[in-house]
Amino acid sequence: MTAIAKLRAAGSTCVESARVFLRDVGAGLLEVSHNSLALLGLCVVGIALFAGGREEMRNLVERHALDWLLARQEAREPARADTEPEPEPDAVARATAADPKALPRQQAAVAQWLSRRYKVAPEPVSRLVQEAWAVGHRMGLDPTLILAVMAVESSFNPFAQSPVGAQGLMQVMTRVHDDKYEAFGGIRAAFDPVANLRVGVQVLKECIARAGSLEAGLRFYVGAALSGEDGGYVGKVLVEQGHLRQVAEGRNVAVNASNQAAGSNSATAPVPAAVPAARPSAPATEERVALLLH
Repeated sequence: MTAIAKLRAAGSTCVESARVFLRDVGAGLLEVSHNSLALLGLCVVGIALFAGGREEMRNLVERHALDWLLARQEAREPARADTEPEPEPDAVARATAADPKALPRQQAAVAQWLSRRYKVAPEPVSRLVQEAWAVGHRMGLDPTLILAVMAVESSFNPFAQSPVGAQGLMQVMTRVHDDKYEAFGGIRAAFDPVANLRVGVQVLKECIARAGSLEAGLRFYVGAALSGEDGGYVGKVLVEQGHLRQVAEGRNVAVNASNQAAGSNSATAPVPAAVPAARPSAPATEERVALLLH
């Protein structure tokens, strides 16, 4: 036998020995792991049987399992409260809005004109126009007068407040007329557009009845009953009402038309339509009258 043949025979013997060794080691490991898994399984079964027989242990396991599942769920999907607003399907019921297309022709025309003139959304203005027509007919006041007062007083800002405490769309003195808000749940209703409109119409109606005429009633409403100097307030309201009447009749009125009365001292410096007219200053006695009436 040559040396090369001997080397090949030795190599084959080594390879066979290594193969047998690895096979035996693998079989041993498989046997050990099989026995270990069987033992582990028996332990788990024993623990489960023991825990299942004790109520407190069972509750503890269930609680930990539930906590783990919840943690996994939160990790996969961020909490809704952190990413989305809480659903509130009834929120639309609180909105002061109406579809302009659902209004009669006159009301729809007025709503669209006011929306463009005062740069407010047509839906809430449509609801206010609708309410002004309903309340005006019930109270015996021209709806365009109500809307004109609202325009001059607050420019359709339901959260407006004057330095003396007049609040809301029609700038009613809430602390004076708190009793009138009781029917609407309290004085916070001053900032509800419809409630403020209804209370404001009631106050306006009382002022006109007490004064005996529209112009004098408007002076009572603005707190200028004694001096008669209203800073052009009455003229602005009446001019604005005239615009609204023309719009209701189907006439074209520019949305930037001035609401200053002809010959008014303030005609050279008109107040922009989007800014509420300031209430005139009044002497102390007149201010007390304003607090009582408006």
